[in-house]
Amino acid sequence: MPHSQQGQSGGESAIMDVLIVGAGLSGIGAARHLQMHCPQTHWCILEAREAIGGTWDLFKYPGIRSDSDMYTLGYAFKPWVDHKSIADGKTIRQYIQETADENGITQHIKHGHAVTQASWSTADACWTVTANKSQVSEPVIFKARFLYFCCGYYSYKNGHQPDFPGHASFQGKWVHPQFWPDHLNYADQKVVVIGSGATAVTLVPEMAKTAAHVTMLQRSPTYVIARPGEDTMSLWLQKYLPAKLAYQITRTKNVVMGMLTYQLARRRPEFVKRYLVKMAARQLHSDQTAQHFSPKYKPWDERLCVVPDGDLFRQIRHGKASVVTDTIQSILPNGIQLSSGKTLEADIIVSATGLSLNILGDIQIQVDGLPFKASEQMAYRGMWLSGLPNAIMTFGYTNASWTLKADLTALYTCRLLNYMNKHGYKKAIPVKDPSIQEADYLSFTSGYVQRARNVLPKQGTKAPWQVNQNYLKDILLIKYGRLNDGVMKFS
Repeated sequence: MPHSQQGQSGGESAIMDVLIVGAGLSGIGAARHLQMHCPQTHWCILEAREAIGGTWDLFKYPGIRSDSDMYTLGYAFKPWVDHKSIADGKTIRQYIQETADENGITQHIKHGHAVTQASWSTADACWTVTANKSQVSEPVIFKARFLYFCCGYYSYKNGHQPDFPGHASFQGKWVHPQFWPDHLNYADQKVVVIGSGATAVTLVPEMAKTAAHVTMLQRSPTYVIARPGEDTMSLWLQKYLPAKLAYQITRTKNVVMGMLTYQLARRRPEFVKRYLVKMAARQLHSDQTAQHFSPKYKPWDERLCVVPDGDLFRQIRHGKASVVTDTIQSILPNGIQLSSGKTLEADIIVSATGLSLNILGDIQIQVDGLPFKASEQMAYRGMWLSGLPNAIMTFGYTNASWTLKADLTALYTCRLLNYMNKHGYKKAIPVKDPSIQEADYLSFTSGYVQRARNVLPKQGTKAPWQVNQNYLKDILLIKYGRLNDGVMKFS
């Protein structure tokens, strides 16, 4: 079993092989892959929070759930056997915790260690990592040959909060989903949820169960599609086949179906748009109400929102929830004044206005004494940045489950480490060809992506600098492609 090396307060630690930053879905998966494919590697995980789970431990708002099916959001090596295909946050966190516990990973996680700085030295061929430890005044120092960033892509400290006129005048309760207060009582309350993304379409039907009424106030429509909360084919397969085989078949089926529908949406956007709006109208029993789910943009210009068993549509149909498409003129003491002149009364306003994106966990990075800015670099295969030695990052797909890319990234990392050990290499770094043209890292038009254009790195117009949103293509390039491809430089 791989073991971790102890950091020392105010001093230097022994050098470990791999330091994983983050104990969420990606970090636990990375550790398990290292166990399976690099059994002699010494590693540990640094986690700023006091619990495993990352996103699935942070968010506590009502109804928190995945917006991807768990047969693809689950790990490739651990079958998802719960009956829910679209799972709630608590169940997902339990799945991650179970993975860590049953594989002996839990004891190698250092909780309460918030990484603040990382400095690479070519002379020493290692990283010096500084972490602030909970309730300890002196920082803790770690040394590692390889850094593995599994810290997601958004800030845990700050959500996106627009400065609405009159915000301070509101006399009710104002809540951001990322910082949901304990014991918030919304029973029999009039609630307005500002937003129309995955968080909003999750909150609205859940709060509508007990609230007097919930209004989803959106600036512009979003595509929303109903999917079964359970995968009947998977449940049938689990009755007759070993769990792992049933899981693999379902996973393959869902990957292929997801890719086919995505390609259809990109090639025939008007056809798919008509279909999605028609399905919404059928769920709502109203063509007029369905216009609130008919965006001006093409399907998959932004991520589609999934509602299990059509729960959002059902609450709207029953009159417990409603959708208003309008803009905010000002916040009033008792609600919201809309630009159209209408007023929405509210006891509680939930500002589901999005995330604040970051990269590499907002860690201050230096390479041989010089500051490293991720926004000035180009992404190699969507998982490594130019000019950054011995450091890989997990960044999932926008059109499919995060874990599909996380698993591939972990497999690549293990291949690379074994290759470097075999050939005696101490350093690997992708070197960008200056002639390659730059493009945005993500092609989404979503607000949270556009706000982060100056934060995220770039991608290139040619391989291996393109960020593919194609799992099957990435399997060939990442899992089986050449490691020494002329771009990744070893020394």
